[in-house]
Amino acid sequence: MANLNILEFPDPRLTTVATDVESFDSALKKLVEDMIETMYSANGIGLAATQVNVHKRLLVLDISDERDQPRVYINAEILDRSGEQTHEEGCLSVPGIYANVKRAENITVRAQDVDGNTFEEPLEGLHAVCLQHELDHLIGRLFVDYLSPLKRNMVRKKLEKQRKVAQKEAEEHLVI
Repeated sequence: MANLNILEFPDPRLTTVATDVESFDSALKKLVEDMIETMYSANGIGLAATQVNVHKRLLVLDISDERDQPRVYINAEILDRSGEQTHEEGCLSVPGIYANVKRAENITVRAQDVDGNTFEEPLEGLHAVCLQHELDHLIGRLFVDYLSPLKRNMVRKKLEKQRKVAQKEAEEHLVI
């Protein structure tokens, strides 16, 4: 398995709209394994293929306390939604930034598993939030897109500053 590189906001590749997965082969299974490993390594609860620069309709998530119940959703679509909840969200592509986002409280999703089998399931609470968040990635949307332009610009500036500080620290610790 391999740890994949996670794209970070404002990388324009994050706005790419994903296409359907059509081939359910060993390469797909390897990608799913790598995405799960990457999600766990980054301490995330969800990861969309778009975030690792693969523009296919694939996402993984694990909201279990033990971090041992990974779920895979391929070509997922929401069939029904009801209720409303506001949840503080963060994102592996927008590190260190959190904001409240309104989403449906209950959803019914139809998706395929790694073998191409179709399934439907009702989701609620955090599971529903996470799936909606990851599905947004697959249409080129990030949770910061729900923020006002002013707040989004503040997020962009904060991330740029974090990257500059990290770069400077890395340069100071180079050993030859």
